[in-house]
Amino acid sequence: MAVKYAVIIAAAGKGERFGGGENKTLAKIDGRAVFLRSIEHFVNRDDVCATILVVSGNDLAEVKSKYAANLAFMGVKLVEGGAHRMDSVSAGLKEVPDDADLVAVHDAARPCVSHDMIDAVFAEAAKTGAAILASPLHGTIKRVGESKVVDETVDRAGLYEAQTPQVFDRKKMVELYDNPPAKSDEVTDDAQLFELAGQPVSIVVSDPTNLKITTKPDISLANAIIKARPQKKVPKLGAFEEAQW
Repeated sequence: MAVKYAVIIAAAGKGERFGGGENKTLAKIDGRAVFLRSIEHFVNRDDVCATILVVSGNDLAEVKSKYAANLAFMGVKLVEGGAHRMDSVSAGLKEVPDDADLVAVHDAARPCVSHDMIDAVFAEAAKTGAAILASPLHGTIKRVGESKVVDETVDRAGLYEAQTPQVFDRKKMVELYDNPPAKSDEVTDDAQLFELAGQPVSIVVSDPTNLKITTKPDISLANAIIKARPQKKVPKLGAFEEAQW
């Protein structure tokens, strides 16, 4: 029987570094919202049985007003997130159907993930039960204090930047969210939750093109990355496409 994946698109972050009072996932790249570009990578996959978009309460009304028809057409479930990432992922996890074998959590602010990256991390998670994309650090890494003075140079050997999708066995993920390990309130991604529980997490080597949009200049960089990649045809989204996109 084919493995089935549910995908939670996490778009509930505050995005304070983006500036301008705008949610970075609602910003547009070449006319289309960042979060929609991220969703597109998953909704037409044969192995994805559910796609859940989690947005903050502050953005819920805007997303419903502008994009509800698009999301409904794509079969995306819209969910209100919480104050912290774990709260938001937990809200999305409640909407995951029981027939999903694995759950992938993907940052809505990573619209540049490639189909090959997704294929690779999905396949690894199906084998190991927990896998994430991660990019090795190649530059010289400095630890800097509040005074903006270098405290030390950090050995970069074995250091990776965690990315998404992060993919996990559904039953184990539900178990960890129902009974989180100690210090789980400090986690910044789902892989860390598994680490705290003593569960091994496999790495699938990625690269920096799987950019997470954090500041406004990242929009231009993401646009360049997307245009440089071979483009798959995006399915039409019905009568609402021109008005909402």
